[in-house]
Amino acid sequence: MSKLQLIHSPASPFVRKVRVTLAETNQTDDVELTRVHTTALKTADEAAAANPLGKIPALVRPDGPAIYDSRVICRYLVTRAGADLYPEDRLWDVLTLEATADGVLEAAVLMVYEKRLRPAEIVFDDWLNAQWGKVEGALDALNERWMSHLFGPLDMGQIAVGCALGYLDFRHDDRNWRKGRDGLAGWYAEFAKRESMLATAPSD
Repeated sequence: MSKLQLIHSPASPFVRKVRVTLAETNQTDDVELTRVHTTALKTADEAAAANPLGKIPALVRPDGPAIYDSRVICRYLVTRAGADLYPEDRLWDVLTLEATADGVLEAAVLMVYEKRLRPAEIVFDDWLNAQWGKVEGALDALNERWMSHLFGPLDMGQIAVGCALGYLDFRHDDRNWRKGRDGLAGWYAEFAKRESMLATAPSD
């Protein structure tokens, strides 16, 4: 039986979500990792072939068309494994938490692009601050409203939040997201020790 193929970069937090999900559902060995170098300005051929948007991650299946967007891929993998990371009794909470984490990542990645791809003399500081404002709003909500959920049984919302916070450490450590958010910081300190998180730590 042919393996699934994950078009990926080890620096991508959206890829990390997929890889953590693979590990937590015991499917890592079912997937071949194909590493690509792709940016907002230059799309890797493999990424474009699997996803018309040219974004990663994309999951190439031997028995159907490639699927893409980390939320779609994770939902597919959870269903494939018969896992309970989207429990019906908490489904809307899990999906909302996952969307919140993905929103943090989208803003954080845009900040990286602004500094990395735009010439230094025209970097738009107000844009950077606005994106960080979105991140902070989401982190405050997590710290104030979602801690009981985060400390509950493992689900996709927790995986998404863990990957989002890991990315903030990876790319925006100077922003000190932990300040004033002791509950969230404490939860992440423990979640980051999971084998799935340790095995998927981001790198350039």
